[in-house]
Amino acid sequence: MQDALPFYLSIAGPTAAGKTATALAIAREFDCEIVSVDSALVYRGMDIGTAKPAAHELAAVPHHLIDIRDPLNAYNAAEFAREAATLIRAISGRGKLPLLVGGTMLYFKALREPLDAMPAADVHIRAAIEREAQSIGWPAMHTQLAQVDPATAARLAPADSQRIGRALEVWRSAGVPLSQLQLRSQQSAHKDVQSKPHPPLISLEPQDRAWLHARIAERFDAMLAQGLVQEVEGLRARGDLHAALPSMRCVGYRQVWDVLDGTSPLAQLRDKGIFATRQLAKRQITWLRSMPQRDVIACDRSDALEIALGTARRLVEGGAP
Repeated sequence: MQDALPFYLSIAGPTAAGKTATALAIAREFDCEIVSVDSALVYRGMDIGTAKPAAHELAAVPHHLIDIRDPLNAYNAAEFAREAATLIRAISGRGKLPLLVGGTMLYFKALREPLDAMPAADVHIRAAIEREAQSIGWPAMHTQLAQVDPATAARLAPADSQRIGRALEVWRSAGVPLSQLQLRSQQSAHKDVQSKPHPPLISLEPQDRAWLHARIAERFDAMLAQGLVQEVEGLRARGDLHAALPSMRCVGYRQVWDVLDGTSPLAQLRDKGIFATRQLAKRQITWLRSMPQRDVIACDRSDALEIALGTARRLVEGGAP
């Protein structure tokens, strides 16, 4: 069991729920440093499509784990957990409050519940899987997965390319089913969870999905207007990036990449990008609802920010040493 971490506060929520504004307001009141919990914000040169905080927002409060990787190099939950734990201790040691903010729920889980060692991403195996999928289709790849890891295949839709690809990558690189590694992690985490309380988590969740869908559409339109297509064109022009990389599989980037590859029409980019973002938000909300001891804030309320600040005061006063 890892040593107990100093007190820290977390803000989670689906994409476009208002996490950045909430985090900045809380950070100003409690003298925080922000640790990003986002699998896309780690990549340099990916600013528009990740809705990376603006320069003035990054300057207003110290931020960590943003722009720490080149898009060619993958980043995973185990790395996040190690680096976030180190940052939490360092920030606390400076007399400030660590504030973890983001929507990558696996990263929150990795920090709270130690994960069994997962094989690192292998770009060569991933590329081979992508080529095979282009030839026979993802439903056929799903059938392959069912033969080696039926438990994982049973919970994935035949068209869930990202998760099918990762599960096959784990099997081909480690020779162990993903479900088996996850079971070991859950058994270890169960013992650990019994012995210590969960750190406080403020969860921004909309009461009305239509509100979130409208926000998602507005933000994707803004990304297109700001030059998302041109941003991906610049990344492609490097010559060393490809569609199988985790960075280029991020929502928005993958849809633009397909357009630039000629496998998807430009006229459908907006609809496909918004749909993919909605699906991401749906998965994030489902995961949040499975997380224990979270303080839910209805982010579509007009007074959501005031409620979040009041909740943060209560949590900090009750938990900080």
